[in-house]
Amino acid sequence: MKLSKFKFNLPPESIALTPAKNRDESRLMVVNRKTGKVEHKIFKDVLSYFDDRDLFIFNDTQVFPAHLVGNKEKTGAQIEVFLLRELNPDLRLWDVLVDPARKIRIGNKLYFGEDDSMVAEVIDNTTSRGRTLRFLYDGAHEEFKKSLYSLGSMPIPSYIQRPATVEDVERYQTIFARNEGAVMAPAAGLHFSRELMKRMEIKGIEFGYITVHSGLGNFRDIDVEDLTKHKMDSEEMIITEDSVNQINAAQDEGRRICAIGASVMRALETAVTTRGHIKEYSGWTNKFIFPPYDFTVASSHITNFHLPLSTMLIQTAAFAGYELTMQAYATAVKEGYRFGAYGDAMLIL
Repeated sequence: MKLSKFKFNLPPESIALTPAKNRDESRLMVVNRKTGKVEHKIFKDVLSYFDDRDLFIFNDTQVFPAHLVGNKEKTGAQIEVFLLRELNPDLRLWDVLVDPARKIRIGNKLYFGEDDSMVAEVIDNTTSRGRTLRFLYDGAHEEFKKSLYSLGSMPIPSYIQRPATVEDVERYQTIFARNEGAVMAPAAGLHFSRELMKRMEIKGIEFGYITVHSGLGNFRDIDVEDLTKHKMDSEEMIITEDSVNQINAAQDEGRRICAIGASVMRALETAVTTRGHIKEYSGWTNKFIFPPYDFTVASSHITNFHLPLSTMLIQTAAFAGYELTMQAYATAVKEGYRFGAYGDAMLIL
């Protein structure tokens, strides 16, 4: 499978710059893999496709305010810093991306806040854009994190091309987010409102949760034509014993399992054993799923409409089938569906 097969014409106006007025009222395209039938619905209509004891699996990661703007010592040059992950809480070490990277070298100090209240020193170069920062802060760790996050903004995707707003603080976060660590929201989960989930619960649909701290690797360009040679950035994931038991029981009983979002699907396929069961998992995954691929756990999938040449589009095609996926995407463009994290959704049955 070649990267160029996932190129399609996406008009700029098809990319959603803001969320739908209500979470559960974005559009929903329903695609049946067996029949090829395509239906056009509203997201809250998803309820009518599932029954008592079907299992929805969500990613409960929480996005943190990872985007900072600082100034370089002496020159005062403005530097964008993207917090990726905390490496050492005691030493205040963080793995970050910086832009423009060419201006930042080991030993440079960066100042954050209107009164330069937060200072960081560059102590390592990890990649061409990546750096390790040591924040110079003497207080308790919780106090440090609170101060650091107060300086940051919600890291909405760069293709949205506008500053983050107060609305983004709420809407670029799922209602069930509880485990902090993501710099990218699990977009399919953004469509679920409290009202919809209550109606699902009343119908008897079960909810399961795993944690995948989604990173910027999902947005990184694929720079090889042969997909077998692409290497995904690693993301931290956790599947607890309770979740394992819940998922395996649903499998054993032949109940339908719906993976909500690309991160959930990737995590399930990372943790599956040769016997087809899920195992407990606490670690990292760099699994890249592309066609052809035999999925083991989920029987259905909810995902957003993704950008051309993206890893998430490629994974969607692996689940729905390449031809059906690209036909559905052509229809979505023609029918005015919205693409991206704040866009519309697809239910694949």
